[in-house]
Amino acid sequence: MDVYVITGASKGIGFALSKQLLQKNHRLICVARTKNTGLLQIAKERHCPLLYIEQDLAQTEKLPQLMEQIFAAVPEEFQSITLINNAGLIEPIGKVENLSPEAIATNIAVNLTAPMVLTSLFIKRLEKFAVTKKIINLSSGAGRTPYSGWSSYCAGKAGLDHFTRVVSVEQANEKYGVKVISIAPGIIDTGMQEKIRSSKRDEFALVDQFIDYKEKNLLQSADQTAERLIKVIQHRSFFKLEPVLDIRNL
Repeated sequence: MDVYVITGASKGIGFALSKQLLQKNHRLICVARTKNTGLLQIAKERHCPLLYIEQDLAQTEKLPQLMEQIFAAVPEEFQSITLINNAGLIEPIGKVENLSPEAIATNIAVNLTAPMVLTSLFIKRLEKFAVTKKIINLSSGAGRTPYSGWSSYCAGKAGLDHFTRVVSVEQANEKYGVKVISIAPGIIDTGMQEKIRSSKRDEFALVDQFIDYKEKNLLQSADQTAERLIKVIQHRSFFKLEPVLDIRNL
């Protein structure tokens, strides 16, 4: 059996990944702030085991307890286990001097601290397991290119990329190491894009460019992106990939 743990599973790419991974011989453990009843219904119809945990990842002090819940649902025997750190938060949008301390802290908690803590707990829990172990961190081009108005989001994703590089180095010589990659999925038609397009121009100078992406049908659907991500995760050459990637270059 292959086990998949997916954060931010209630919508966008997380929901699309969860739908497509609900298959025979897969066990899914989905984490999100809000419950997606549609996903639960799909699991029921397909007779696929699914544990859905409602958890706000900004509450980082609760992440050890969350990991305990996750591993309580992992079967005693499994062939592989994959953690997909997908949950992300674009807000706050605006020049840094206009952002509240609380909004900055929440953004970094969700985009960087939570994936770091979950990765730490995941590796520690599985360090003696001789099974296939993977961690996929959903990054962004914003972690590699500065965007005025996205200081928190850019910083969080840049941190996630470099964190992934460090963990990749650490795990390379471990007996039962974990393969970890940070992958930018491209520009996707999700709720996050809606929030970006609704930004005020004095908060985000490139808002018209993102409106054009939508009007000119330049956005990939969440389902298309999830399909490509799954192909990457399950490909035989996965363990040869560089730690930081852009899906558009694969």
